[in-house]
Amino acid sequence: MIHEVLPVGMLACNCSVFGDETTREGLVVDPGDEIERILEAIGRHGLTVKALVITHAHIDHIGGAQKLHRATGAPVYMNLEDRALQNMLGLQAVWLGVEKPEAVAIDVPANEGDRLVVGATGFHVLHTPGHSPGSISLWIPGEGKLVAGDTLFRDSIGRTDLPGGDGRLILQSIRGKLLELPEETVVIPGHGEMTTIGREKERNPFLQGM
Repeated sequence: MIHEVLPVGMLACNCSVFGDETTREGLVVDPGDEIERILEAIGRHGLTVKALVITHAHIDHIGGAQKLHRATGAPVYMNLEDRALQNMLGLQAVWLGVEKPEAVAIDVPANEGDRLVVGATGFHVLHTPGHSPGSISLWIPGEGKLVAGDTLFRDSIGRTDLPGGDGRLILQSIRGKLLELPEETVVIPGHGEMTTIGREKERNPFLQGM
């Protein structure tokens, strides 16, 4: 499967562009900004985008969703537990000193157990609250990959001091869902370098003793 990771915006959010080499169906995760770069990758691979998936409603992950929706016509998926955060985009923009992005309608709720299919590849929705109430991760068993949003990072976990954050809940999500995945699973976090489940079990200081 085609997979490009594009760090976009002032906070370098990892936007993932996935595509099936045979059907040329595509899926984009967290189009936070720099939509022209994302569209260039989509066009370079000749993809028809079937879904835009938002892992959570912080501005750096959702900020460009309406522009990409308008350009591709693809439906937008997000867990509706993050609706309150989505409604705070103006305040989030003030915190960062940036212009408020265009509001985007959520076309399809992304809930625990849902499965999106791109070509022959299944993307399984895991509800992983803690960083935000509606944070989700995407487990792609056929690729051995996990798109973790801001729940799990290389050597760290997502911050929980923003509105809706819950330190107990994020550790529960990681322990109960992410660490149960195969150790060789490649983790694509919302920011920074990729890692693996096995590496984080062994080295992540927030997860020792779990």
